[in-house]
Amino acid sequence: MRKIFALVSFLILVMSCDDGDVIFVELDFDDTFEACGELVFYNTKESPAESISLQISSPTLTLADIFEVEPSETNPLLVELVNPEIQGNIDGSNNLFNYRSYNTLTDNLFCNDVPPSNLGITQDLSSSDGSYTITTTYAEDDNDGIPAEMEDINGNGDLYDDDTDGDGLPNFLDPDDDGDNVLTSTELIDYDNDDDDDDPLTNPQDTDGDGIPNYLDTDDDGDGVLTIDEENVSQDQNPSNDYTNPNLADYLNPDVANMVPATAYRVHTITQTYEVSVIVENISFPNLNQDTFDFGSLQNANTTSTRTVTPEF
Repeated sequence: MRKIFALVSFLILVMSCDDGDVIFVELDFDDTFEACGELVFYNTKESPAESISLQISSPTLTLADIFEVEPSETNPLLVELVNPEIQGNIDGSNNLFNYRSYNTLTDNLFCNDVPPSNLGITQDLSSSDGSYTITTTYAEDDNDGIPAEMEDINGNGDLYDDDTDGDGLPNFLDPDDDGDNVLTSTELIDYDNDDDDDDPLTNPQDTDGDGIPNYLDTDDDGDGVLTIDEENVSQDQNPSNDYTNPNLADYLNPDVANMVPATAYRVHTITQTYEVSVIVENISFPNLNQDTFDFGSLQNANTTSTRTVTPEF
Protein backbone atom coordinates (compact mmCIF):
# COMPACT_ATOMS: atom_id res chain seq x y z
CA MET A 1 0.00 0.00 0.00
CA ARG A 2 1.16 3.52 -0.77
CA LYS A 3 0.63 5.85 2.18
CA ILE A 4 0.80 9.58 2.35
CA PHE A 5 0.79 11.22 5.74
CA ALA A 6 -0.10 14.89 5.49
CA LEU A 7 -0.47 17.62 8.08
CA VAL A 8 -3.71 19.53 7.48
CA SER A 9 -4.49 22.72 9.36
CA PHE A 10 -7.96 24.04 8.78
CA LEU A 11 -8.56 27.69 9.58
CA ILE A 12 -11.88 26.91 11.17
CA LEU A 13 -10.20 24.58 13.64
CA VAL A 14 -7.57 27.13 14.46
CA MET A 15 -10.31 29.61 15.24
CA SER A 16 -12.42 27.25 17.31
CA CYS A 17 -9.83 25.12 19.12
CA ASP A 18 -7.13 26.25 21.48
CA ASP A 19 -5.89 22.91 22.80
CA GLY A 20 -3.11 22.62 20.22
CA ASP A 21 -4.58 19.48 18.58
CA VAL A 22 -3.18 18.62 15.16
CA ILE A 23 -5.25 16.73 12.62
CA PHE A 24 -3.52 14.14 10.45
CA VAL A 25 -5.03 12.95 7.18
CA GLU A 26 -3.90 9.58 5.87
CA LEU A 27 -4.22 8.93 2.14
CA ASP A 28 -4.02 5.19 1.72
CA PHE A 29 -4.27 3.72 -1.80
CA ASP A 30 -3.45 0.38 -3.40
CA ASP A 31 -0.14 0.15 -5.24
CA THR A 32 -1.77 -0.25 -8.66
CA PHE A 33 -3.47 2.47 -10.66
CA GLU A 34 -5.40 2.90 -13.90
CA ALA A 35 -5.35 5.24 -16.90
CA CYS A 36 -7.77 6.57 -19.48
CA GLY A 37 -8.20 9.30 -22.07
CA GLU A 38 -5.51 11.78 -23.05
CA LEU A 39 -4.22 11.27 -20.33
CA VAL A 40 -5.44 10.65 -16.79
CA PHE A 41 -3.77 8.41 -14.23
CA TYR A 42 -5.97 7.66 -11.25
CA ASN A 43 -6.62 5.49 -8.24
CA THR A 44 -9.75 5.19 -6.16
CA LYS A 45 -10.90 3.48 -3.01
CA GLU A 46 -14.26 2.97 -1.36
CA SER A 47 -13.60 3.25 2.37
CA PRO A 48 -13.24 6.10 2.78
CA ALA A 49 -14.39 7.23 -0.67
CA GLU A 50 -11.35 8.96 -2.14
CA SER A 51 -9.49 9.41 -5.40
CA ILE A 52 -6.09 10.63 -6.46
CA SER A 53 -5.45 11.63 -10.07
CA LEU A 54 -2.91 13.13 -12.44
CA GLN A 55 -4.22 14.70 -15.64
CA ILE A 56 -1.66 15.58 -18.32
CA SER A 57 -2.75 17.93 -21.11
CA SER A 58 0.40 19.82 -22.03
CA PRO A 59 2.09 18.42 -23.93
CA THR A 60 -0.63 16.05 -25.13
CA LEU A 61 0.20 12.53 -24.03
CA THR A 62 -1.47 9.16 -24.60
CA LEU A 63 -0.78 5.60 -23.53
CA ALA A 64 0.32 4.94 -27.11
CA ASP A 65 3.14 7.44 -26.58
CA ILE A 66 4.21 5.63 -23.44
CA PHE A 67 4.12 2.20 -25.11
CA GLU A 68 5.73 3.30 -28.38
CA VAL A 69 8.73 1.27 -29.55
CA GLU A 70 11.10 1.69 -32.47
CA PRO A 71 13.61 -0.59 -34.24
CA SER A 72 16.97 -0.90 -32.56
CA GLU A 73 19.86 0.83 -34.30
CA THR A 74 21.97 -2.31 -33.98
CA ASN A 75 19.35 -4.86 -35.10
CA PRO A 76 16.14 -3.90 -36.94
CA LEU A 77 14.40 -7.07 -35.71
CA LEU A 78 14.73 -5.85 -32.13
CA VAL A 79 12.88 -2.87 -30.68
CA GLU A 80 13.35 -0.44 -27.80
CA LEU A 81 11.20 2.14 -26.04
CA VAL A 82 10.97 5.59 -27.57
CA ASN A 83 10.10 7.20 -24.22
CA PRO A 84 11.46 5.15 -21.31
CA GLU A 85 11.11 8.21 -19.06
CA ILE A 86 8.76 11.16 -19.43
CA GLN A 87 8.94 14.15 -17.11
CA GLY A 88 6.77 17.22 -16.78
CA ASN A 89 5.50 19.91 -14.45
CA ILE A 90 2.21 20.28 -12.61
CA ASP A 91 0.85 23.80 -13.03
CA GLY A 92 -2.68 23.64 -11.66
CA SER A 93 -4.26 24.38 -15.04
CA ASN A 94 -2.97 22.16 -17.87
CA ASN A 95 -1.41 19.42 -15.79
CA LEU A 96 -3.44 18.69 -12.68
CA PHE A 97 -2.77 16.60 -9.60
CA ASN A 98 -5.94 16.21 -7.54
CA TYR A 99 -7.06 14.59 -4.32
CA ARG A 100 -10.80 14.27 -3.80
CA SER A 101 -13.06 12.75 -1.18
CA TYR A 102 -16.72 11.89 -1.75
CA ASN A 103 -19.85 11.15 0.19
CA THR A 104 -20.05 7.95 -1.87
CA LEU A 105 -17.90 6.48 -4.62
CA THR A 106 -19.53 5.77 -7.98
CA ASP A 107 -18.43 3.70 -10.95
CA ASN A 108 -16.78 5.28 -14.00
CA LEU A 109 -15.57 8.24 -12.01
CA PHE A 110 -12.95 9.35 -14.55
CA CYS A 111 -12.87 10.03 -18.30
CA ASN A 112 -16.61 10.34 -18.82
CA ASP A 113 -18.23 13.10 -20.86
CA VAL A 114 -21.13 13.16 -18.40
CA PRO A 115 -20.19 12.96 -14.69
CA PRO A 116 -22.19 10.51 -12.55
CA SER A 117 -25.42 12.17 -11.40
CA ASN A 118 -25.01 11.05 -7.79
CA LEU A 119 -21.44 12.28 -7.41
CA GLY A 120 -20.96 14.26 -4.23
CA ILE A 121 -17.50 15.76 -3.69
CA THR A 122 -16.79 16.62 -0.07
CA GLN A 123 -13.20 17.76 -0.50
CA ASP A 124 -11.27 18.79 -3.63
CA LEU A 125 -7.58 19.63 -3.41
CA SER A 126 -5.47 20.57 -6.43
CA SER A 127 -1.71 20.94 -6.31
CA SER A 128 -0.56 24.33 -7.56
CA ASP A 129 2.84 23.02 -8.61
CA GLY A 130 5.07 19.95 -8.57
CA SER A 131 6.51 17.56 -11.11
CA TYR A 132 5.80 14.07 -12.42
CA THR A 133 7.97 11.27 -13.76
CA ILE A 134 6.56 8.41 -15.84
CA THR A 135 8.98 5.49 -16.04
CA THR A 136 8.39 2.57 -18.39
CA THR A 137 10.28 -0.70 -18.53
CA TYR A 138 9.87 -3.06 -21.46
CA ALA A 139 10.44 -6.80 -21.80
CA GLU A 140 9.86 -9.36 -24.55
CA ASP A 141 9.56 -13.13 -24.65
CA ASP A 142 8.87 -15.76 -27.28
CA ASN A 143 6.64 -17.85 -24.97
CA ASP A 144 8.01 -21.01 -26.52
CA GLY A 145 7.99 -23.01 -23.30
CA ILE A 146 11.70 -22.57 -22.58
CA PRO A 147 12.61 -20.11 -19.80
CA ALA A 148 14.78 -17.30 -21.14
CA GLU A 149 17.68 -18.18 -18.86
CA MET A 150 17.79 -21.67 -20.39
CA GLU A 151 18.23 -20.20 -23.87
CA ASP A 152 21.70 -18.91 -23.03
CA ILE A 153 23.32 -21.62 -25.15
CA ASN A 154 26.91 -20.46 -24.69
CA GLY A 155 26.41 -19.82 -20.99
CA ASN A 156 27.98 -16.37 -20.94
CA GLY A 157 25.00 -14.60 -19.37
CA ASP A 158 24.19 -12.61 -22.53
CA LEU A 159 20.88 -13.75 -24.04
CA TYR A 160 21.31 -11.59 -27.12
CA ASP A 161 24.29 -13.44 -28.61
CA ASP A 162 22.55 -16.84 -28.79
CA ASP A 163 20.94 -17.18 -32.22
CA THR A 164 20.91 -20.82 -33.29
CA ASP A 165 19.41 -20.27 -36.73
CA GLY A 166 21.18 -16.96 -37.45
CA ASP A 167 17.96 -15.21 -38.43
CA GLY A 168 18.69 -12.12 -36.33
CA LEU A 169 16.38 -13.02 -33.44
CA PRO A 170 18.11 -14.28 -30.30
CA ASN A 171 16.77 -17.62 -29.11
CA PHE A 172 14.87 -16.18 -26.14
CA LEU A 173 12.83 -14.03 -28.56
CA ASP A 174 12.64 -16.60 -31.36
CA PRO A 175 9.53 -18.83 -31.39
CA ASP A 176 11.39 -21.05 -33.89
CA ASP A 177 14.89 -21.43 -32.47
CA ASP A 178 16.32 -23.65 -35.19
CA GLY A 179 14.65 -21.86 -38.11
CA ASP A 180 12.97 -24.97 -39.52
CA ASN A 181 9.51 -23.35 -39.63
CA VAL A 182 8.23 -25.65 -36.88
CA LEU A 183 7.56 -23.74 -33.68
CA THR A 184 9.80 -24.57 -30.73
CA SER A 185 6.67 -25.06 -28.61
CA THR A 186 5.53 -27.74 -31.07
CA GLU A 187 8.91 -29.47 -31.08
CA LEU A 188 8.94 -29.52 -27.27
CA ILE A 189 5.79 -31.63 -26.99
CA ASP A 190 6.84 -34.73 -25.08
CA TYR A 191 4.72 -37.35 -26.80
CA ASP A 192 6.48 -40.31 -25.16
CA ASN A 193 7.25 -38.90 -21.70
CA ASP A 194 9.75 -41.72 -21.24
CA ASP A 195 11.03 -40.29 -17.96
CA ASP A 196 7.50 -39.92 -16.55
CA ASP A 197 8.14 -36.40 -15.26
CA ASP A 198 5.82 -34.58 -17.69
CA ASP A 199 8.60 -32.05 -18.29
CA PRO A 200 9.77 -31.85 -21.92
CA LEU A 201 12.80 -29.78 -20.94
CA THR A 202 14.48 -32.58 -18.97
CA ASN A 203 14.40 -34.98 -21.90
CA PRO A 204 13.45 -33.04 -25.05
CA GLN A 205 12.34 -34.88 -28.17
CA ASP A 206 15.22 -36.04 -30.38
CA THR A 207 13.59 -37.97 -33.21
CA ASP A 208 16.76 -39.00 -35.03
CA GLY A 209 18.77 -39.66 -31.87
CA ASP A 210 21.68 -37.48 -32.95
CA GLY A 211 21.97 -35.78 -29.57
CA ILE A 212 20.42 -32.54 -30.83
CA PRO A 213 16.89 -31.93 -29.54
CA ASN A 214 14.30 -31.38 -32.25
CA TYR A 215 13.82 -27.72 -31.33
CA LEU A 216 17.49 -27.07 -32.21
CA ASP A 217 17.77 -29.63 -35.05
CA THR A 218 17.38 -28.49 -38.66
CA ASP A 219 16.77 -32.10 -39.84
CA ASP A 220 14.61 -33.64 -37.15
CA ASP A 221 14.22 -37.11 -38.63
CA GLY A 222 17.76 -37.37 -40.02
CA ASP A 223 16.61 -38.30 -43.53
CA GLY A 224 18.94 -35.84 -45.25
CA VAL A 225 16.17 -33.39 -46.10
CA LEU A 226 15.99 -30.27 -43.97
CA THR A 227 12.80 -29.99 -41.96
CA ILE A 228 12.04 -26.61 -43.53
CA ASP A 229 12.03 -28.29 -46.97
CA GLU A 230 9.59 -31.08 -46.04
CA GLU A 231 6.38 -29.31 -47.01
CA ASN A 232 5.11 -31.93 -49.40
CA VAL A 233 1.41 -31.14 -49.04
CA SER A 234 0.97 -27.42 -48.39
CA GLN A 235 3.67 -24.78 -48.75
CA ASP A 236 2.52 -22.54 -45.90
CA GLN A 237 5.74 -22.23 -43.87
CA ASN A 238 4.56 -24.96 -41.49
CA PRO A 239 5.99 -28.47 -42.04
CA SER A 240 4.09 -29.79 -39.02
CA ASN A 241 0.84 -30.01 -41.03
CA ASP A 242 2.28 -32.00 -43.96
CA TYR A 243 1.45 -35.72 -43.76
CA THR A 244 2.17 -38.39 -46.37
CA ASN A 245 1.58 -41.03 -43.70
CA PRO A 246 -1.48 -39.93 -41.72
CA ASN A 247 0.12 -41.04 -38.45
CA LEU A 248 3.34 -39.02 -38.66
CA ALA A 249 4.28 -35.64 -40.08
CA ASP A 250 6.79 -35.87 -42.93
CA TYR A 251 9.45 -33.88 -41.10
CA LEU A 252 9.47 -36.60 -38.40
CA ASN A 253 9.21 -39.53 -40.81
CA PRO A 254 12.60 -40.79 -42.10
CA ASP A 255 10.79 -42.87 -44.73
CA VAL A 256 9.56 -39.70 -46.45
CA ALA A 257 12.45 -37.73 -47.90
CA ASN A 258 10.91 -35.57 -50.60
CA MET A 259 12.36 -32.09 -50.90
CA VAL A 260 10.23 -29.02 -51.56
CA PRO A 261 12.62 -26.06 -51.18
CA ALA A 262 11.33 -23.46 -48.74
CA THR A 263 10.99 -19.87 -49.90
CA ALA A 264 10.34 -17.99 -46.65
CA TYR A 265 10.40 -18.10 -42.88
CA ARG A 266 7.13 -18.20 -41.01
CA VAL A 267 5.79 -15.16 -39.16
CA HIS A 268 7.18 -14.93 -35.62
CA THR A 269 5.02 -13.60 -32.78
CA ILE A 270 6.74 -12.00 -29.79
CA THR A 271 5.03 -11.09 -26.50
CA GLN A 272 5.57 -7.57 -25.18
CA THR A 273 5.22 -6.60 -21.52
CA TYR A 274 5.30 -3.06 -20.16
CA GLU A 275 5.61 -1.88 -16.57
CA VAL A 276 4.68 1.74 -15.97
CA SER A 277 5.20 3.68 -12.76
CA VAL A 278 4.29 7.29 -11.98
CA ILE A 279 5.81 9.40 -9.23
CA VAL A 280 4.67 12.93 -8.35
CA GLU A 281 7.07 15.15 -6.41
CA ASN A 282 7.04 18.55 -4.71
CA ILE A 283 3.29 18.46 -4.23
CA SER A 284 1.63 21.64 -2.97
CA PHE A 285 -2.03 21.41 -1.96
CA PRO A 286 -3.84 24.20 -0.14
CA ASN A 287 -3.44 23.37 3.56
CA LEU A 288 -1.63 20.16 2.65
CA ASN A 289 2.01 19.80 1.67
CA GLN A 290 3.49 16.47 0.68
CA ASP A 291 6.82 15.86 -0.95
CA THR A 292 6.19 12.68 -2.97
CA PHE A 293 3.35 10.44 -4.08
CA ASP A 294 4.05 7.11 -5.77
CA PHE A 295 1.10 5.84 -7.83
CA GLY A 296 2.60 2.35 -7.99
CA SER A 297 2.21 0.21 -11.13
CA LEU A 298 -0.18 0.78 -14.01
CA GLN A 299 -2.96 -1.77 -14.37
CA ASN A 300 -4.11 -1.72 -17.99
CA ALA A 301 -4.88 -4.28 -20.70
CA ASN A 302 -2.37 -2.61 -23.01
CA THR A 303 0.57 -3.43 -20.74
CA THR A 304 0.65 -6.81 -22.49
CA SER A 305 0.71 -6.96 -26.27
CA THR A 306 2.38 -8.74 -29.19
CA ARG A 307 4.36 -7.83 -32.25
CA THR A 308 5.15 -9.90 -35.33
CA VAL A 309 8.44 -10.33 -37.14
CA THR A 310 9.28 -12.22 -40.32
CA PRO A 311 13.05 -12.75 -40.59
CA GLU A 312 14.65 -12.33 -43.98
CA PHE A 313 15.00 -15.72 -45.70
